[in-house]
Amino acid sequence: MNYIWEVVGRQPTGQQPSGADTVQKLCDRVASSTLLEDRRDAVRALKSLSKKYRMEVGTMAMDHLVRILQSDRTDTEILGYALDTLYNIVCIDEEEEPEESQQKQEDDLGAQFSEKFIGEPDNITLLLTLLEEFDFHVRWPGVKLLTALLKSQCAPVQSIVLVSPMGVSRLMDLLADSREVIRNDGLLLLQQLTKGNTAIQKIVAFENAFERLLEIIKEEGSSDGGIVVEDCLLLLLNLLKNNSSNQNFFKEGSYIQKMKPWFEVGDDNSGWSAQKATNLHLMLQLVRVMVSPVNAPGATASCQKAMFQCGLLQQLCTILMATGVPADILTETINTVSEVIRGSEVNQDYFASVNAPSNPPRPAIVVLLMSMVNERQPFVLRCAVLYCFQCFLYKNHKGQGEIVATLLPSTIDASSISAGQLLCGGLFSADSLSNWCAAVALAHALQDNLTQKEQLLRVQLATSLGKPPVSLLQQCTNILSQGDKLERRGSRVQTKVGLLMLLCTWITNCPIAVMHFLHNQDNVPFLTAQISENQGEDERLVQGLCALLLGICIYYNDNSLENYTKEKLKQLIEKRIGKENFVEKLGFITKHELYSRAAQKPQPIFSAPEHMLFDHEFTKLIKELEGMITKAVLKSSEEEKKEEEVKKTLEQHDSIITQYNALIREQDGQIQELKEQVSSLSSQSEMLQNTVTQQLSQIQQHKDQYNILKLKLGKDAPVNGLQTEEQSQLREQLEDLQRQHQRLQTQLTERDALITGLKEAEVTPSTDRSSSDVTELQRELEDLRAQLQSQSAEITELQRENQELLRASHATGSEVGVCEELESRLSAQTAEAQKLKEEVQALLQRKEVMEKELSSASSSAAIMETEKSQLQHELQESKKEQDDLLMLLADQDQKILSLRHRLKALGETIEDEDDLDARDQFYDDDDDDEEEGDE
Repeated sequence: MNYIWEVVGRQPTGQQPSGADTVQKLCDRVASSTLLEDRRDAVRALKSLSKKYRMEVGTMAMDHLVRILQSDRTDTEILGYALDTLYNIVCIDEEEEPEESQQKQEDDLGAQFSEKFIGEPDNITLLLTLLEEFDFHVRWPGVKLLTALLKSQCAPVQSIVLVSPMGVSRLMDLLADSREVIRNDGLLLLQQLTKGNTAIQKIVAFENAFERLLEIIKEEGSSDGGIVVEDCLLLLLNLLKNNSSNQNFFKEGSYIQKMKPWFEVGDDNSGWSAQKATNLHLMLQLVRVMVSPVNAPGATASCQKAMFQCGLLQQLCTILMATGVPADILTETINTVSEVIRGSEVNQDYFASVNAPSNPPRPAIVVLLMSMVNERQPFVLRCAVLYCFQCFLYKNHKGQGEIVATLLPSTIDASSISAGQLLCGGLFSADSLSNWCAAVALAHALQDNLTQKEQLLRVQLATSLGKPPVSLLQQCTNILSQGDKLERRGSRVQTKVGLLMLLCTWITNCPIAVMHFLHNQDNVPFLTAQISENQGEDERLVQGLCALLLGICIYYNDNSLENYTKEKLKQLIEKRIGKENFVEKLGFITKHELYSRAAQKPQPIFSAPEHMLFDHEFTKLIKELEGMITKAVLKSSEEEKKEEEVKKTLEQHDSIITQYNALIREQDGQIQELKEQVSSLSSQSEMLQNTVTQQLSQIQQHKDQYNILKLKLGKDAPVNGLQTEEQSQLREQLEDLQRQHQRLQTQLTERDALITGLKEAEVTPSTDRSSSDVTELQRELEDLRAQLQSQSAEITELQRENQELLRASHATGSEVGVCEELESRLSAQTAEAQKLKEEVQALLQRKEVMEKELSSASSSAAIMETEKSQLQHELQESKKEQDDLLMLLADQDQKILSLRHRLKALGETIEDEDDLDARDQFYDDDDDDEEEGDE
């Protein structure tokens, strides 16, 4: 206190001022001091008083502290004092343990100050900005203060952080801090921040939270780690639970595969620490979150597949069968395996193949069922085994068949214990909980499987020596009717409820099972007696289930038993019970308080064994059947007859409609075929019409030609003269073509000689003449190409005229003998023209070859020209380098000469260059003589 009095400027006297006065003076000092040191001392004094005088400091100093955070950003020490003071105001010290009443008062006070602080949203934004400061004395108290605010006022702070620019990203940076204290408190901060806020959970996940958290867990030792691993797992649970987007991101990021090393346990599992058990428990919960039945079916199936492929399911089964595992971990492992295999055929098949490490080896299912029907096992463990068995049979017709097969006479093996034997033993044991669990498990083996319901009717049980065996169905009804024995067992309601649920599931949608049940003359009287009695509150549920069982016998009755037809059973209900009373008793089931709990989740979770009454799948069956049974019972016989008549009429109408539909489909097919035929015939008709039109036009052309020739033949001399003139013209054209051909041949020969001369002369790039010759040759080739094209066109025209003359001569050959001679001459001319065309084609080919050779020669000339330029450039470079070397040598000789002169001036004996050259020559001669001597 002396330090505080020094700050406020007074010495303690006999009468000291109150805490409020001291706090007020310190606040004035913070507000009025111009020196930073004075403000820092005042804030430090407020920090020391904030725990003892929490109310006074919070009331008077909060605004001043916020202003310090705003104005003195450059001084980290005063920022740290201010943040610590605010933290002490809004949160009590966890190390202190006040009384319960004082604790409540302190919590209320902290909530008030927290609400006041976040009343101004800029304060939270300011706090987020301060978290960017790397200084430990600012960042750590800032993290603690924001965590305390989130604990007190979670939703308002979350909303402010969510709208703050880069707010979540700043908080995620805390996980990358190298100081473990800040990183660990950052984990606690993110735990509070992500509670119940899906938007923030998504942002945190996409800020690479999964990768960073898994790295921390690995660094800290996975399941063997400390409290930090627990904090990471709690944060992961916050991010993934009930958040389908984050779950999909976790799966797509292949983070499921990184969970497998968590569950690697050794052979020696004794001496687990409490922290390790807690960590592994949270890890198992994390797996369950990914495959929870409340998730979307597609997402759950994909996660189950990934867990099997990466070996995670196999690792869990290893823990399941290991020895020395704590009971709570074993229970949670069973629940986790249950949800990993639920509805997944591949996973269910693998689980069926798992064997326990016993001698002889037993299937894991058998070992688990032994625990379920053992009354000495913990209650939660028995519930977990039941859930595992239910999940194994969920949508698994193959597994249902295997379980029922172990009860059939042909497959019973007396030397080993089977699942069916354990279920029957639990069904008829003295433990009511075992009765209920076995009944529910057996009901799941029949769920939505008509084949197994009929197969189970074959099961025969030996009750005692000397008595014939009875069916399993009969034995269940016998136990129900033996109320005095059930009274001695205790918990008779639980056993009755279990057996009634089994019977209802068994005979639902199975008329054969209904017939077997009604065949026993004692069953219907027992049910009617149970329903009509006025019993206590505990027995009302049994009455409702008995009404449900009797209603199923009515609804699924095929009237094969004369004494128990639908109508007679309804009359019996009306006389013995009353329809309204029957419906009221049926409604007792859904009104029971434990019914709604069981309908929420598939997992059987009960606070005590006596609360274990309803099964989740059975509640779904009740919802389906209650309305149908009520409607079936309340209907009168006349209404049923009318309904049956209406059904028959509808069936007749349906059959007639079906026949008409078939007839219409057949007629549609026929119409379609006829349409296709009409379309085909129409197209054929069009084609024929076009053909006829073309033929008519050709006939008309022939008629016109015939008339023209007929007119020409009327004047014989002119016609012959005309033909002779045409022949002479054709002969002249052929002669011209031959001359042109000869000329072109000569030109091609000259070009060939020129090309050959160019090759032999080995054209060099420096020759200007070769370049001009090549250009001239290319021009001449272009001219030649044009002439050849013109010649080809003339030949084509000549051939056309020859063909016309040939047709004309054929048309008139029978009338004029001269036409035959013209035809032969025209044929000869056509052959000669064809030959000339072939020669022109050969010339064209030779021209193409010559063009290719010219192109090659041009490219060679270009290449040689390039090489010449390169060589000239290199020659110039060499000359330049040689000149540089000569200049260097001259300089060096000048330096040597000057050095010689200086040495001579100093009195040194210097040999001349001629003497040195002579001595070098002498030594070289001696070396040569020695080499010759060695040889």
